[in-house]
Amino acid sequence: MIVYKRYFFLFLISLAFACQQKEGEARLIPLDDFFKSQDKITYRVSPDGLNISYLKLEDSGLNLYIEDIATGKARKITHLKDKNVIFYFWVSNNDLIYYKEIDAAKRRSDIFIINKEGVNERQLSRNEQGKMRVLEDQLIDDKFLLVSSNKRDSTVFDVYRLNVRNGSMEMAAKNPGNITDWKTDSEGKLRLAVSTDGGTTTMLYRAQEGQVFKPIMTNNFITTFKPVAFKHDRPNIIYAISSVNRDKSALVEVDCNTGKELKVLFGNDTLNITEAQYSRKKQKMSFLTYETWKKEKHYLDDSIKIIYDDLDRLLPKTETQILSRDKAENVFVIRTFTDRNPGSYYLYFADKRKLQKLSDFNSAIREGEMSEMKAVSFQSKDGTKINGYLTLPLHVKAVSLPVVVLPHDGPVSRDLWGYNAEVQFLANRGYAVFQINYRGSSGYGKTFMSAGFKQWGGKIQDDINDGVNWLIEKKIADPRRIGIYGTGFGGNVALNCSYLSPGIYACAASNSGVINLFAYLKSIPPYFKTSLQLYYGIVGNPLTDADQMRKSSPLFQTDRINIPVFICQNVKDQNTNAGESLQFVKNLKKRNVNVTYLENEGIVFPAKNQESRHQFYTTLEQFLETNLKNR
Repeated sequence: MIVYKRYFFLFLISLAFACQQKEGEARLIPLDDFFKSQDKITYRVSPDGLNISYLKLEDSGLNLYIEDIATGKARKITHLKDKNVIFYFWVSNNDLIYYKEIDAAKRRSDIFIINKEGVNERQLSRNEQGKMRVLEDQLIDDKFLLVSSNKRDSTVFDVYRLNVRNGSMEMAAKNPGNITDWKTDSEGKLRLAVSTDGGTTTMLYRAQEGQVFKPIMTNNFITTFKPVAFKHDRPNIIYAISSVNRDKSALVEVDCNTGKELKVLFGNDTLNITEAQYSRKKQKMSFLTYETWKKEKHYLDDSIKIIYDDLDRLLPKTETQILSRDKAENVFVIRTFTDRNPGSYYLYFADKRKLQKLSDFNSAIREGEMSEMKAVSFQSKDGTKINGYLTLPLHVKAVSLPVVVLPHDGPVSRDLWGYNAEVQFLANRGYAVFQINYRGSSGYGKTFMSAGFKQWGGKIQDDINDGVNWLIEKKIADPRRIGIYGTGFGGNVALNCSYLSPGIYACAASNSGVINLFAYLKSIPPYFKTSLQLYYGIVGNPLTDADQMRKSSPLFQTDRINIPVFICQNVKDQNTNAGESLQFVKNLKKRNVNVTYLENEGIVFPAKNQESRHQFYTTLEQFLETNLKNR
């Protein structure tokens, strides 16, 4: 027994020495530090600028709090147990609308209105038969909300005028069957609608409520036309983000009487506009956002530029975003971040030009221990320029490193510069993390985006592989230690690489990955059926593209997978079939493929997913350690 204790003591001593951080080495940060749930999220300013609201994480989930800005006194106004407030907003100085989670798996919620004191709460919707969403975040005549609902027909959304005082609903516009979106003017009146047949979208306009909507323009589904706001002094003119007759989106003015573009406020052949901000108070456009390797702003109003310049002075070398503002545009909620810092929330007072800190996004993260996210680009084998990001582990020479390729989700999305907990976690574990905006990614214009349509297992795969070969040529990557991991469509890409790119990847991991493109299309809910042709254009048509879809659906390709794979299935994910995932795993195991399989309830916020997150990332870390780093 004495001998045992002696050896156990020596083991503990050797373990302590092994775990000590050597000078010049990165500290191994506890896994859970990267993926902590935020204590407070979704800050909003009341229209009068006197209160802030937020969702607070508690044992039972998320509840809504109101805080008096002057005194700092906070009060809890919802008291949910085992449910969450999943979304909310102010509709007046005294009233808030909130969505109460009913069924997380089916993404169903009920809508309530509540006074800022936490009294006079009334339920506005019950979603047993359908869904409802608020179109305009302000009360009309102090009692009406414009909402859309599919209670009449589950496949389409009509517009109703909802009386929040007595709960009555009066139809404001009946959907003929093909309307997919509605747009109001600054007074909350319904003026625009968007219809689609899947392949094309049509913008419809009416000058006044009560008139018939008339079509003013039709575009194919790859063309962007996103109305932002009506021009105040000429209500027939709208500001819109548009790629009509151009590859990159621009901010333009359009005459709704004719559908003709009148003026380009900002745009060129190299920049793609993705967002634009309109000021209700000043009744003019404030700024727009375009994407290059990160988001950049172009100002259309000097007063908002002064605010952002002041924020740059107060928070140097930090990206800032305005999340909420009061009606007077004096009190703002600010979110900050960098690529190495998840950031913080602040109140900014424009008249005093000062900040008041609200909370940190994740106080466990130390910026000096995180890795820089570098923008990179390379040429694909057909000469197309592909952009991406490379994050290297700290204090390690960038030579012959183990690499985790991290393809983004989709089907139309992109990676952007900024803090990414997964990326920093993997870099801290010693991996070079490679993110590639392959063909089909958004933000680079419609030509580049459409070049990736129906290319799952095709050019998308080629772009990923060309990026890996570029890393090998640069001698950054150890060609024997390259793995790939993705979520959703990123998981589809990762698993496709396991059999379409033999000899390149040592292992592949998928979190709720799309393993069957046919099943993915079948999972599209009834109210998206009008957009089904759009999905056919991006993912594939089951009738005409069946062979290619089958080739890029890992479920049907188990006989070609010969490397270790990690499959995590979110049992509540509506877009995947848990039974198919189990069959997929069984078929792989029959062939003696090294499979790690995990079922959980997803890794996203809120609190009840903390255990799932820990379980998932612990398993992923062990899988990569065994099959990649230690090869």
